[in-house]
Amino acid sequence: MDSGDAEAGFSRRDFLCTVGAAALAGCAPAGRPALPPGELLGFNQALGHRLRDSNFPAPGEVRKTGVLIVGGGISGLSAAWSLAKSGFDDFLVVDMETEAGGNSRAGQSSLVAYPWGAHYLPLPSRESVHVRELLAELGVLQGDPHAPQPTYDERYLCATPQERIYRNSLWDEGLLPQRGLDAEERAQQRRFHERIDVLKQARGRDGRRLFAIPMALSSRDREWLALDRISFAQWLRDNGFTAPTLSWLANYACRDDYGTASDQVSAWAGLHYFACRNGEAANASSDTVLTAPEGNAWLVRGLAKRAGSRVLTGALAWHVEEQKSSVMVDVLVGEKTVRYQASQLIWAAPAFVLPRVWPGIPGDLRSAALAGDYAPWLTANLHLSAWPEERYGAPPAWDNVFYDSPGLGYVTATHQLIRRRPAGTVFTYYRSLHDVAPAEGRRLLMETPREAWAEGILAELERVHPDIRRLTTRLDIFRNGHAMRRPVPGSLFSGQREIMASFQSPRITLAHADLSGFSLFEEAQYRGVLAAERVFGKVARR
Repeated sequence: MDSGDAEAGFSRRDFLCTVGAAALAGCAPAGRPALPPGELLGFNQALGHRLRDSNFPAPGEVRKTGVLIVGGGISGLSAAWSLAKSGFDDFLVVDMETEAGGNSRAGQSSLVAYPWGAHYLPLPSRESVHVRELLAELGVLQGDPHAPQPTYDERYLCATPQERIYRNSLWDEGLLPQRGLDAEERAQQRRFHERIDVLKQARGRDGRRLFAIPMALSSRDREWLALDRISFAQWLRDNGFTAPTLSWLANYACRDDYGTASDQVSAWAGLHYFACRNGEAANASSDTVLTAPEGNAWLVRGLAKRAGSRVLTGALAWHVEEQKSSVMVDVLVGEKTVRYQASQLIWAAPAFVLPRVWPGIPGDLRSAALAGDYAPWLTANLHLSAWPEERYGAPPAWDNVFYDSPGLGYVTATHQLIRRRPAGTVFTYYRSLHDVAPAEGRRLLMETPREAWAEGILAELERVHPDIRRLTTRLDIFRNGHAMRRPVPGSLFSGQREIMASFQSPRITLAHADLSGFSLFEEAQYRGVLAAERVFGKVARR
């Protein structure tokens, strides 16, 4: 156990031991209150696993549509949003889940809505044009969406305090610990911030920002692309950033956005996390995020509104065949297969699924789609009857992070309800299973019972909130075995990702955050809009 684990008081080993013991016992440890009720949730694994068996009924009917969009996550909904904005409505979005939204879905209690995944949006950069246009359409960005410092609806600007960190038995404001540091560590922190400030403004030889978002608009200066060959942890060491708090921050950032530890993340991706975010607001500091009780589900609703009734859920696309004048897609709806004959197909589902459903996929695209791996994630929502006991230090925040703890911390669903303070609340707890191989993480997700996960989570949280077990009336857990593509060294600029991003076919267009190499709202939306623009150019010429 390293010193950080000792300070946190609850290491990864503690968490795994607690989970393992609870799994064997099948209940809470003796002497503790019974575990709160809840469910073990997740994406439709049974339906997804049918792809491996290829056990589907023959098509019973044929339906025609101009554009079929497979995947109802942010990319697919953004493609639909863009087509509808262009005045084109002959499209259909199909998604295998019971509701659209992908990683940005939410739940609802009698008290408040709460997220099951993505839960914030940084202030959009100047390059994030489509994000700005969407926010303006929703009335959240007020005035000119292209203004350098737009004004945002105060209801969506995260209320203060935005974040705090628990370390050495105290809560501290912000995410980077400040208490008890020596002069050298403080100097390294200052130097790191100065370096990031320079990188935020720096441009390559091609005139582009080194780290833009969407990432496709970043510089292709070879000197900087070479950072993709090493890990972010290695870059930090090479540049003299060895302070424990900086190492922790880098690791936390990579776990949070990429589901992967900093020693397994491309240095380019690690620096992109810190340097791409340069959005500003007229009425908020630049580090303020946009959020709502339900996380990013409000953005899902905004995108889906344009699509209207042209979204079909509970529909699994299981066979794709590109023909000369159309593309045929067999879709399981209930227990019947419907064959959709479309002029164009936008594939907005994860890349690794495409080779399973498209027998005629080109070999290089097949290899690229299967080259990456995905990070497994766990999310839990704890419904509390009252606010739990607090430790010393900074007051409760929206984002509450534990230093060197197996989980990433929790966000508070009621934080934005500044005009009313309900007696209870909902804590949304996040954990990336970065500390085991992805396949092993997926196995743990599938084989570990809810009671074991719940016991591990409560044991971790009660180190900070001693009475949280007693106050938790319900604890639901959501498993996501393929939450996001992992930007490991060499995955961004060695050719495989570019094959997917540049793929061109007469009838099939790709649109997913996988084309960027990592999963962010801005990336998913950009890929969806870009695909829609390409497809619209084709169908408009018919």
